[in-house]
Amino acid sequence: MAVLLTYLVLAHLLLSLAATAAAKVPAVIVFGDSSVDAGNNNVISTVLKSNFAPYGRDFYGGRATGRFSNGRVPSDFISEAFGLRPFVPAYLDPMYNISDFAVGVNFASAGTGFDNATSDVLEVEYYKDYQTKLRAYLGDQKANTILTESLYLTSLGTNDFMENYYTMPGRRSRYTIDQFQDFILGLAENFVKEIYGLGARKISLAGLPPMGCLPLERATNFLGGSGDTCTETYNNVALGFNVKMTGLVAKLNEELPGAKVVFSNPYFIFLQIIRRPSFYGFDVSSVACCATGMFEMGYMCNRYTAFTCTDASKYVFWDAFHPTEKTNSIISDHLVKHVLGGF
Repeated sequence: MAVLLTYLVLAHLLLSLAATAAAKVPAVIVFGDSSVDAGNNNVISTVLKSNFAPYGRDFYGGRATGRFSNGRVPSDFISEAFGLRPFVPAYLDPMYNISDFAVGVNFASAGTGFDNATSDVLEVEYYKDYQTKLRAYLGDQKANTILTESLYLTSLGTNDFMENYYTMPGRRSRYTIDQFQDFILGLAENFVKEIYGLGARKISLAGLPPMGCLPLERATNFLGGSGDTCTETYNNVALGFNVKMTGLVAKLNEELPGAKVVFSNPYFIFLQIIRRPSFYGFDVSSVACCATGMFEMGYMCNRYTAFTCTDASKYVFWDAFHPTEKTNSIISDHLVKHVLGGF
């Protein structure tokens, strides 16, 4: 009887703690690129879409929502970890309305970066529109509480380097890579200050992943005669940028009263998964699940593409640029335990 009583007390305490943690974060609000896009690009004029099979085949109902994965993306897992809904819907998805968005909303758009030269999609404008609708739906006081207490996830930057600096000549002709890092860092600072001015207080800035180990880069190296290796130049750029981002986060915490800004760095856990896939239950990390796994993403990864794997959980990458749901889950769990749990 005493054991049962002790168990009930502990269970009640754990439930209370969980409820308290969930109450601290009433919603998760997401800004970002294809790493966290939940389907906004479905209704934006762009070729960067994934709202077709086999994308989403392991999502709820096997539905291709526009997430660039076989299932959920990091923001979905983070929302679930805070006791909220197990996915964060896209703001432009017509299946959802303001009552759904009151507990989580995703403004991310594939192809986006901090630099407008990377993409001209203005996620902050959608956020302002969301604020107006939320206040109309809940009233100013309750809406303002949600906006202030929500966890803001930002996952941007990879496209600024991979799809802008290293792909288009404009920025590369004006900046050295070190100067471009500082330029993007300045834009990231402006972005945080802008959403802070709109009410955000709990902000996570994500770092760059090991960009040189994406299947696309490894395949390019292989075909170029360099073997199946990561592009260390790109990885070193990511490492250097992440060091600078750590300094920016410290600066923002000093300058923004009442704000808590954290740096969610996926680099080392992601690299560990890539280098030791079997330790995490994977079989393959050099190529992706979809099609040949070397170059395909977006429209090149479709239901008619040959060679797509049958079990994505054995692969670190889903397409040539994006992780599988399982990889997203491991990275998200790591960040919740080591960074985001303090909110």
